[in-house]
Amino acid sequence: MRDRIARHVAELPKSGIRRFFDIVAQSKDVISLGVGEPDFDTPWHISRAAVTCLENGGTHYTSNLGTPQLRQAISRYLERRFAATFAWNGEILATVGVSEAIDLAIRALCGPGDEVLYHEPCFVSYAATVRLAHAVPVAVETRVEDEFRLTVDALERKVTPRTKALLLNFPCNPTGATLGADEMRGILGFCERHDLILLADEVYSELNYEIDDDAPPSPLASFAGFPDHRDRVVLLNGFSKSWAMTGYRLGYAAGPSDIIDAMMKIHQYGIMSAPTLAQAAGVEAMDFGDRDVAKMRREYRRRRDFMVPALNGMGLATMMPKGAFYLFPDVRSTGMSSEEFAMKLLKDHGVACVPGGAFGPCGEGFVRMSYATSMDKLKVAARRIAAMLGA
Repeated sequence: MRDRIARHVAELPKSGIRRFFDIVAQSKDVISLGVGEPDFDTPWHISRAAVTCLENGGTHYTSNLGTPQLRQAISRYLERRFAATFAWNGEILATVGVSEAIDLAIRALCGPGDEVLYHEPCFVSYAATVRLAHAVPVAVETRVEDEFRLTVDALERKVTPRTKALLLNFPCNPTGATLGADEMRGILGFCERHDLILLADEVYSELNYEIDDDAPPSPLASFAGFPDHRDRVVLLNGFSKSWAMTGYRLGYAAGPSDIIDAMMKIHQYGIMSAPTLAQAAGVEAMDFGDRDVAKMRREYRRRRDFMVPALNGMGLATMMPKGAFYLFPDVRSTGMSSEEFAMKLLKDHGVACVPGGAFGPCGEGFVRMSYATSMDKLKVAARRIAAMLGA
């Protein structure tokens, strides 16, 4: 039967995160610093919007693009938060999470032999998603010495005449790295020179610790805020991280109408429409969820500010992340590989993290730890890690 599986699927590796957490699921008294999911419940006023939609009979298909109400709310949100203008009717598509948005964008743009640049370490699905479109993933290494920022020089070394798009994610999973305005301009200039489409996975855009909680973020906090380049940027985002809505499975894409239309064609044949109740909740999040995001961001920042000094004090060199909710400590000083470190920490001390190699070969020597868990648990985890290291 295995011979019947399509070759390009059979050759895909399984997710390094899920493989590791199959082991975690069988363990007791484990503190998980591995799953990239907020430990907060969805704010009730957002969930209440879904309940109200259900009570009013909102159990039917919507437009393939999403409800007008959600697309209008997304358009308002992008204008308010990032000074970015996208027409609700034609330039915005509601999707089943940002993962579907990424998949649709790559399949809409790429065919066999086309190349897609992406940075590593990165979210585990990028290379696999490109391969499933029969395109060629091309990794661009980022380094801890550069705080895992993506440089134009590194991109120039990997671009070829076959390159079609650049996929990137800042703030970054797993490193927490961000890009400054000048770096973003440089990357957009690179895309202009080589006629590339920029696919910006900005699912952590609201979890940027350089954002002032009492003021809107700068337009330059997001690739959406560069109107001169809007004809070659596709913004990919979702509700899971910022509003703790992982189970709602709701995301969106915003970009040039021709690309959004092509993505919609794939979406309508494979999915039909994003969940109706989730879309109702999304309207509430977009229009009235800013305070919820700010509250969660402050708490994540507090946890980060506890964990980074704690790990550095144990001898695990850890960069101060400027976004998302991940740490990427360097474990090479222990003499163990990423896998060995993670397994020993799990089996002997009951703390789960993810080996850095799951996020690309240049992640070897590091592990990913999520601080999307309570401060009480983080304090216990820190004591257990210190005990393992004899610190």
